[in-house]
Amino acid sequence: MNIRYPILQGGMQWLSRAELAAAVSEAGGFGIITAGSFSSPKELREEIGKMRGMTDKPFGVNISMLPTVPLGERIQDYFDVVCQENILAVETAGRSPEPYVEQLKKAGIKLIHKVPAVRYAKKAESLGADAVAIVGFECGGHFGMDDATNFIKIPKTAETVKIPVIAGGGIGDARGFMAALALGAEGIVMGTRFLATQECPIHPRFKEWILQAQEADTMIIQRSIRNTNRVMENKAAAAVLEMETRGATLEELMTIISGQVGKKAEETGDLDSATIACGQVIGLIRDIPTVKELIERMMREVESVLGRLNGFFRG
Repeated sequence: MNIRYPILQGGMQWLSRAELAAAVSEAGGFGIITAGSFSSPKELREEIGKMRGMTDKPFGVNISMLPTVPLGERIQDYFDVVCQENILAVETAGRSPEPYVEQLKKAGIKLIHKVPAVRYAKKAESLGADAVAIVGFECGGHFGMDDATNFIKIPKTAETVKIPVIAGGGIGDARGFMAALALGAEGIVMGTRFLATQECPIHPRFKEWILQAQEADTMIIQRSIRNTNRVMENKAAAAVLEMETRGATLEELMTIISGQVGKKAEETGDLDSATIACGQVIGLIRDIPTVKELIERMMREVESVLGRLNGFFRG
């Protein structure tokens, strides 16, 4: 995709807007804005225009089709917008992108499909995806029903499909970046690490919480609706688990897990009123740099990692 570094910024609803995505692209990565952050195709088109006013570097659009993302009938409209706007790449997730593959191909748009397991990566490749993003058990958000980590998922996916593999989950520095490449990935996608950057629009209280948190301060919810979600440990997440234990329906759960509830919490800094996707990599996050500082530091530290590895094999 003609980017300097194979680092993609995850599509995070409400947060993956032009300010964050443009900063990632300007720093040499691949910024992504999220269609689910906008209430209409018109707003998405305006955000794409805003993005182009902030950077001339490559960027993409995420279109999630998860049951908790309120796109509904607008999904087709969002695909129409990205095609009309000649977006370089679209990241899809949540369910099969099959209905939209032909439209994207005709528009010359690359398709990156995010998957939680190897079998879905194979299916995405057969449908014509140009790359797959595989997410492990460590990741914030939706990692699927298989509790397998990236030490298994990345190499297994890389040896199963011929298209490029992008790895996500548990990556926040040069060590994770290099490990993913060593396991067979051709790039990485980071979400949680970009939460704790100056350009991320989430309330500062969440960023401060991340700095104090450890890897054990997340929890898994939504198994009962087969839409597992790793989130920060808080009162809202505990309430969801209790509701699931007594057999709550999706409609009941949505009173807490809906995107609108999360949006309000992220804006006001209420740490307990909503479920907020958050990966185990919080245990490695110790500062809130700019996106440029973060990516440049990662690239500098690559040399240190390589030097350490080379030391094991010198005669």
